[in-house]
Parts: sequence; structure tokens; C-alpha cells
Amino acid sequence: MTAACFQFLEKVGRRISNPWKIAVAGLFLIDGVAFAADAPDFNSDVRPILSGNCFKCHGPDDKARDSGMRLDLPDAAKMPAKSGKTAIVAGKPEQSELVRRIFSDDPKIKMPPPTSNKVLTDAQKNILKNWIAMGAEYKAHWAFVAPNQAALPDVKQKDWPQNPIDNFVLARLEREGLKPSPRADEFTLARRIHLDLIGLPPTPEELDQFVAAFKKNPQNAVAELADKLLASPHYGERWARRWLDLAMYADTNGYEKDRQRSIWPYRDWVIRALNDGMPFDQFSILQIAGDMVPEKDLPAGTKPLDAKIATGFFRNTMLNEEGGIDPLEYRFAAMTARMQMTGAAWLGLTMQCAQCHTHKFDPISHREYYQTMAFLNNADEPDLDIPADDAAEQQKKRNERAAKLIADLPNKWPVADAKWQVAKLSSVVAESGQKPKMLDDNSALFAEASPPQDTYTITFDSDQSAIGSLRLEALPDDSLPAKGPGRVAHGNFVLSEVTITAAPKNAPSTSAPVKIVSATANVEQENFPITDAIDGKLDTGWAVDRLDGTLHSPKIAMFQFDRAVSFAGGTRFTVTLAQ
Repeated sequence: MTAACFQFLEKVGRRISNPWKIAVAGLFLIDGVAFAADAPDFNSDVRPILSGNCFKCHGPDDKARDSGMRLDLPDAAKMPAKSGKTAIVAGKPEQSELVRRIFSDDPKIKMPPPTSNKVLTDAQKNILKNWIAMGAEYKAHWAFVAPNQAALPDVKQKDWPQNPIDNFVLARLEREGLKPSPRADEFTLARRIHLDLIGLPPTPEELDQFVAAFKKNPQNAVAELADKLLASPHYGERWARRWLDLAMYADTNGYEKDRQRSIWPYRDWVIRALNDGMPFDQFSILQIAGDMVPEKDLPAGTKPLDAKIATGFFRNTMLNEEGGIDPLEYRFAAMTARMQMTGAAWLGLTMQCAQCHTHKFDPISHREYYQTMAFLNNADEPDLDIPADDAAEQQKKRNERAAKLIADLPNKWPVADAKWQVAKLSSVVAESGQKPKMLDDNSALFAEASPPQDTYTITFDSDQSAIGSLRLEALPDDSLPAKGPGRVAHGNFVLSEVTITAAPKNAPSTSAPVKIVSATANVEQENFPITDAIDGKLDTGWAVDRLDGTLHSPKIAMFQFDRAVSFAGGTRFTVTLAQ
């Protein structure tokens, strides 16, 4: 249009009934200023002006809101304020209080007020007036708007695009008055494809192969190379880096000593997921709640353990192990970091601003921030044992090797003058009154239901001289429901205390305590060592369930005396087992 045309429109505009908006030949006038017919975009043009100048007093923070006027929500902005005036009347800037105040020179009503030290430029004022004149359309934050398939833009050089993306690239170049760069040679192209997809340059051999294929059929050569690199494990390694940055992945704890952490299985899971082409929805669900997904609903090929490993996304926050810290303080710091990770990775939001107060730039309120945090804070932090696939087989081989080595110990360290001899039991008396069954191998079997506590008193004679130790064998029995060696339902036992007395066989009433200086056992349960059976305390003891599947097997304990026991004519031993 010519300048004369602009002048004509301005004169006509002041004579019609609505001088605020005139659409002529794709233009409209506001107070004599011509604008394109397209309204300003709310998110890119309008929201920055409002948030930077207005939302502090007329935004989401109800504690700082002035005059009951709220401009961040369309319904609130288009309703009368406490004064009875309406800030925004769509399509009618002359009736909109916002327009009146931003254009006013009266310091009492001018917005932003002079005391704020904020001043709108003429361009910003006209953008707001223009936006209201064109309907004052609000748009949701882009993170809450589902993406739509964009139509391919029209281009002049129609033979240049090789795929739909090229249309967008070329359209932008043509809009800027630029031309595409010359096509890259095959060597450069191969290098770019390699670096883009796997982050590694091609080898000389790979270059030669691609160049040869490119000369025969360029399109096939490029497609085949891309497919090859997409199938490479290096593809997941390259692109996992971007996601691991969002997850704050690190191999150390971050604070103070910055000790190493073993969370690499999560890193490897991300790489595998990308290499396997896992859909993003499944990729997201497993990281947020993989431990809660039923096995039947897991993606094909995903094991329950893999789904738990995926939740490592929320285990990457920094950890402080310094002495004297308040654990809850650093747990809170971890929770706020998780909120930041969640907002950045899945919501497209900088949520951390709402940690302290409702923030004018974020569509998340202070209350909503902590409502979301409650989900992340309502969970335990267990360590996850991740055994190797062949862990059971390896353990079996180790047990077999250990058994052979133990069995061979007497051959490696023979003791010529030491010999174990099975004692022939004279009597076995239970404090509970239960009667044992004496078996042919000189063992005593208690087959009745087990009382909570009991004490066995065992008497036997020996004609051996210089006896320096006794050995106790607790034996399993398949005829019992528990199979033993203990009498409770699962087969374990706790031997609280062992005491031994000795006397001449021909004068048993003169018995005296035998001092036990050490005790060893072939099996000890965690926190229940054999030494607890000789510590003089009845609230500790020896137990034998190592949770390794070997409970129902012989359990052996040996008690070493401070000096050898020997009486002419034989020795009578009395052993008390308090349980």
C-alpha cells in the first residue's frame, strides 16, 4: 500500500461508528496505526508483556493480587473487578479498562503504576490493544496443548525437498531470501550421518563401502547406512546421554566426599530401551512407576526386575553421607530435585519456582507443587539387588567347590594324635518333660511339637584320656515335618547357651565346670554367631539359617577347653543345652 492509502484509511476510520478496528485489504487501523490482520499470538507476543509488567499484582498469586483483578486467566480477566470495571472486553478495546489505563498519562490510574518502575513501550501498548481488538484470545501453555500434525508449507523450489522435513527447512530459507547450500559429497554425508546417529566417525573401510554404494544408488546407500547405524548399540549410547542429563545421572553422590554410587544398571536400561525402540509412553511409565506395573502389562521382553531398574530415574539425585547431617533435610533436597526433573522431562515446565511461592511465570501453584511432591515423597528408598543372569549357577559351583575344600582340610593339616569319637549317650533329659527317641547311631531325636523354650541335659562317659574339645552335631531328619535340624516349623533353632561339667566316672558327684575358651561352627546365621552360645547370656545364641537353601543339612559346632580333661578310670561329661 502507498502512504496515500494509509492517510485515507486514517481519515475514514475516524468517521465510522467503531473507529478502533477497520479491516481493509488485509490491514486494520488502531488510532491511525496500521496492523496486519493476524492477531498477536498470546504466548509469544502478549503473555511476555503481561507477565513481565502485570502478573505481579494481577496474576496467580492470591496473596499479592490487587483489586481482585486477575489477568492470567481469561474468565477472570473478562469479568468486572471490585471497581465494577472490566479489564478486557474482547473485540472492544475502547471499553477495556486495561487499554484505558496503559494509555493514560494520569499517574493515579496509569498502569503499570509509576511506583513499579516499569514502563510499557508504545509497541507493547499497541500489541495489547491489537490483541483485545482481535478478540483477546488466550492460549494454554504449550506444554498442555496436544501437538497436531502440521501441514507441509508450500515452497517455490519444489524439486529440492527429498522428505517432508525438507519442506520446512526450504520454506524458512525462502522466507529469509536464502538458498540451500550445495549438496554434500558422499564422504561428508557419511561422516554427518555417523556423527548424528551414533556420535562416532566412520572408519576408512566404512567410508569406502558407503562411497561405492552411493555411486550405484544414492538413496539406497543413505537408507541402508541409516538402518545399519540405527541398529548399532552405539545409537542408544549416543542418544541416552540427552535423557541421562534430564535424569541428573551421575556415578558419584555429589555432596561432600562425592563417593561412588552403583547406579549404572539404570544407565544401561536407558540405552537398551532406545536401542529396542521402546515407545515413549512405555518408556515414561516404567521410569515413573515401573515397580507398580503388573507383569502382564509390561512391554514385551521386559522383566519385572528391568521395570524396577527403570525407576532409577528418581534415584539419581545427590546424596549426602557426611556425619552430622539431618537426613530429612537432604531427603527434602532430593524431593525438590525430583520435582525439577519431572517438570523438565515430562511436563515442559520449570516447576522449581513454585517451590517457594506461586509464581507468575508458571502455571503450577504453590499448593499444586507440594501436592505433586507428595507422590514422589510417599515411597521407600530400598537398595535393589541385581544378580547376574547366571548367579544361581555360579553360587552352586562355589558351594560345591567349598564343600570339596572343607572335606579335604584333614588331609592338608593332619593331626596324628587327635581323633573324634562318637560318644555313647547315657541319658538325655528335657526340662519340658518330652522324651527323646534314642537312635542306633547314638543320636537323640525329639519328634514332638517344639515348646518355645527348653533345656536339654546330656550325660555320657568316655574312657579316652586328654580330651580337649567336644563336638555337637545338630542333624536333619526327613521323618519330621520341619525336616530339622531345628524343631520349629521352618527347621531353624537358636542355641542360647552351652555349659559343660566333668567328673571322674567313678565319682560323678564331684563334677566341676569345664571352661570353654573358643567355639567354631560350620554354619552361622547373620547376627547369630556360635560365640553367642558361650557368652553367658540367655538372650543371645547360635542359629543356622543362612537363607541359601542349605538349612536342612548337618550343623556342627566345636567347643575348645582351656586345658585337656582326663581322669583315671574314665570321665563323665554333663552337657547342658539351653534353648
